[in-house]
Amino acid sequence: MATNPMQRKARNSFLLGMLLMLLICGVIIALLFIQLMNKTKKEQEELRQSVNVYVLNQDVSSGQVITTDMLEMKTINRNLIPNNATSDLSVISNYALQDKEGNDIITKNGKLYINIDNKEYEINQETETDNYYIMRNNEKKYIELNSVPLVAKVTMKTNTVLTTEMIAKSDNPTTDDLRKEEYNMLVLPTDLQTGDYVDVRILFPSGQNFIVVSKKEVEIPNIAGVDSLDTIWMELREDEILHMSCAIVEAYRAPGTKLYVTKYTEAGMQEASTPTFPVNKETSELISNNPNIVPKAKDEINARYSQNDSARIRNEYINSEINAAGEQGESNLQTKVNESITNSKNSRKEYLDSLNASVTQ
Repeated sequence: MATNPMQRKARNSFLLGMLLMLLICGVIIALLFIQLMNKTKKEQEELRQSVNVYVLNQDVSSGQVITTDMLEMKTINRNLIPNNATSDLSVISNYALQDKEGNDIITKNGKLYINIDNKEYEINQETETDNYYIMRNNEKKYIELNSVPLVAKVTMKTNTVLTTEMIAKSDNPTTDDLRKEEYNMLVLPTDLQTGDYVDVRILFPSGQNFIVVSKKEVEIPNIAGVDSLDTIWMELREDEILHMSCAIVEAYRAPGTKLYVTKYTEAGMQEASTPTFPVNKETSELISNNPNIVPKAKDEINARYSQNDSARIRNEYINSEINAAGEQGESNLQTKVNESITNSKNSRKEYLDSLNASVTQ
């Protein structure tokens, strides 16, 4: 059937429009396909570049102990994290190992080694008993592993990627003789807070100043929502407890002596001070014969005092201060000890009263 020119023109315009529409749709589909392919390729590339690492799930301060509950796994682009970031908690756990004598454990190529007397020994484990041992002088020597607290070297924020360079072994490893001790006779810094690390020092009237114990984390008792004004808790080893006892008694016997606390400014970065206070002869003998003190601690104490010439220091400075006080010193000792006991009883009563009050409410 013949068509007139107007119909033919309209039909051709329609077909041309359809063709252009199909062409435009094809171009759009092609562009979308290319974008989808690029996005998929980018996602695959990001996936290849992504790694799982442990990050902090909370803020931590310098010197604060790091525990596994502070960590969580996150997927992060490997180009945005240090090469030594880890997704294996055993790396961190092994980093915290020592034996009972305080010898460090290190990890090499997935194996554990111990450093004893500047010589490395590979640590093996018996299949039958699971006991750890080393071969030393062609003899099997069993060792007992001990986990040492890890602390933050610097202050870190939430989501910080954790590496072994950011943590350090605590100067206060958990040993069998570790106990929480309470003291209420120390002069405390005005801004002291729970979690601060401190040295305890003793200052004699002659100006002689000694470190009694070093780098101890402080906990301040809280009674009815109020921090104690004069009491602190510290975790001390047996030998440190004896050092503190000696220092307290001698501070009481020498009027004008100050037993006080000093804070570390950057606990995670600063090494522990070396104690310099030479204990008296009775305490020294007690330390030497005390079975609760690990041999390594005894060796360190003996080496420390021989280097500091403790006998001369005691005779020339400390003993002279105590002897000069005479009967007044002994009287002062009794008074101060009684005051300390009374303060402890009062604090205990306040604590129990606060518990009873909370139960009643």
